[in-house]
Amino acid sequence: MAKKIRPSIKTCKTISNVLEESNLKEESNYRNHLTPHEVAHLIDTVRKKGGWYRSRNSTLLLIIYRHGLRRTEASHLRWSDIDLAEGTIYIKRVKGSRSGRHPLQGDEMRALKRLKRNSPNSPFVFVGNRTTPLSERMISHIVHQAGILAKFDFSVHAHLLRHACGYYLANKGIDTRTIQDYLGHVNIQNTVRYTQLSSARFEGIWD
Repeated sequence: MAKKIRPSIKTCKTISNVLEESNLKEESNYRNHLTPHEVAHLIDTVRKKGGWYRSRNSTLLLIIYRHGLRRTEASHLRWSDIDLAEGTIYIKRVKGSRSGRHPLQGDEMRALKRLKRNSPNSPFVFVGNRTTPLSERMISHIVHQAGILAKFDFSVHAHLLRHACGYYLANKGIDTRTIQDYLGHVNIQNTVRYTQLSSARFEGIWD
């Protein structure tokens, strides 16, 4: 009968330490949203150092963030959805979410007007080389590369920007129902996640 070899206590501790360090590393690199400061840094970095497509890509990041867009929603966005005269944008939600019209801020208006001058022949806002809309995969690549360019020590993906929008609104003190409508959530439980972690709801608790 083969003799069982038991690992030494020292070996067990070493394995345990390696696993713990690995878990801590994974946790430290995991993020579910970006802070407003990080978003501003991301967009500014792409605007200044993003190469040939810096105008398009920085505008893409800005619009995804400000309006909590999913990749599909950004890909399908058309100029006919945007009223630059009135300063509004119509968000056609996917996944059964509620569509709606949002106001545009000044920096968005300027970025979109600049982008429109550069791509006047396409009905889509965010286009590639052949005036066809950017694919979801390409949008993922653009956002990921933006995170690398901004030298974040964690992986950046498009949904971080959608979550960043929700958390920003919650921390600003916007009520849950309004956030629900803004992000197009049908189920309010998808919105509560933002307000539960918002520090704004504890403001004045020690006054």
